[in-house]
Amino acid sequence: MTDDTIQTQTQNLVQELRRGVIILAVLSQLHEEQYGYSLMKRLEDQGMQVDQGTLYPLLRRLEEQELLESNWRVESSRPRRYYALSDFGKKVLQEMTNEWSRIKTTVDELLA
Repeated sequence: MTDDTIQTQTQNLVQELRRGVIILAVLSQLHEEQYGYSLMKRLEDQGMQVDQGTLYPLLRRLEEQELLESNWRVESSRPRRYYALSDFGKKVLQEMTNEWSRIKTTVDELLA
């Protein structure tokens, strides 16, 4: 195998792994209202890169699943849609956080 093949395969697997944790990362940051760009910057500041093409469809999907609530506000010159966890979303986040802790502990032990 060439170095390029290894690098490409690694990137694909890392991308797959990230897809699974982006939902948890997004939900974890919505205890207080955020609009899309502020959420994206907040995640980025903490080391989680999420591009707009991933974030905005995810926010809409999470709202359709009733994990988030949103409302439009006009501040400065443009309307912004603000998102926050719904009560249901808070419960789901707690369950996901518990499961993440179990998975992390198990994987840490497997990799040790």
